[in-house]
Amino acid sequence: MLRGDLVTTATADPTTTTVARDFTDFRTVVSHSFVPLHVTSEHRDHFRGRIRSCGADDVQLTEVTASAHVVERTPELIARADRHYYKLSLILSGTGLLIQDNREAMLRPGDVALYDTHRPYSLAFEEDFRTLVVMFPQRLIDLPRDLVGQLTAVPMSGKRGMGNVVVPFLAQLGSNLDQLGGPAGVRLAHTAVDLLATLFASELDLARATAGPHHELMRRVLAFIDTNLSSTDLGPAQIAAEHYISTRHLHGLFHEQGTTVSSWIRTRRLEHCRRELLDPVHASRPVAAIAAKWGFVDAPHFSRVFKTEFGCSPSELRRGLTVSDRLLPPSA
Repeated sequence: MLRGDLVTTATADPTTTTVARDFTDFRTVVSHSFVPLHVTSEHRDHFRGRIRSCGADDVQLTEVTASAHVVERTPELIARADRHYYKLSLILSGTGLLIQDNREAMLRPGDVALYDTHRPYSLAFEEDFRTLVVMFPQRLIDLPRDLVGQLTAVPMSGKRGMGNVVVPFLAQLGSNLDQLGGPAGVRLAHTAVDLLATLFASELDLARATAGPHHELMRRVLAFIDTNLSSTDLGPAQIAAEHYISTRHLHGLFHEQGTTVSSWIRTRRLEHCRRELLDPVHASRPVAAIAAKWGFVDAPHFSRVFKTEFGCSPSELRRGLTVSDRLLPPSA
């Protein structure tokens, strides 16, 4: 497809590549590729940009190569959104400055940083650069938003600790974006997000000395919940007893994170069910069996809460009758 200086190709290769030789067209495609953004550049007359993207389920990986520019997520743009996403940038060449939540992260090749699309941020590139952006719904991360929020605009090195494991995987996946469109695409996408969650948890553990007094307890509670999601007995009383605290204290921990014990358990169970329903490996397994595996013993109830959460029934998701979040509308 050709429009002005904007060239978009989509062949048998599941990736979409857009080459912009004009700043105005680049600004438009950036907002449509991610979430609406305010884009400016001091090099409009000689601007070059290339965006290559592929996604699986709700996870999108995009490689951006471009001239110097600044992107801003403003309160006005956020007010028009009803979806909450995280974005993570892996700098491949050049440098970038990310600002969010009164923190600044200077990113160099091999560094990654997280940012929340539902809060204002800016990302400035002062020279030609190349970056890999991973964007995914916040519900895919099995950590409370308030805890993850401690990591926005915090540089994480890909050369030490968990970063030395996660970053090479992301870079390799970015070099093979077409694999996301293949049979293993959903598994690869969710593996990437799970690895990021592990990286975030590792970073939070390193900072636990300065974290709130409930940080370590909350970490153990969440780990216990994830390990026991299949148990129909899982609930506040069992969780509180396991950790030698009162149910009131337990509810207070989750209230601090803006959620409830029951909501957290339900959300985690639904996400596991969604993953298995999309996984070709489980294609022959009945919906009710998948639901029961993750603690939903009442099939009609499971269908109702699943549709409320995801906007389609479990069987509709399997048949591909839902609109994928892979291509985000301008209002996202």
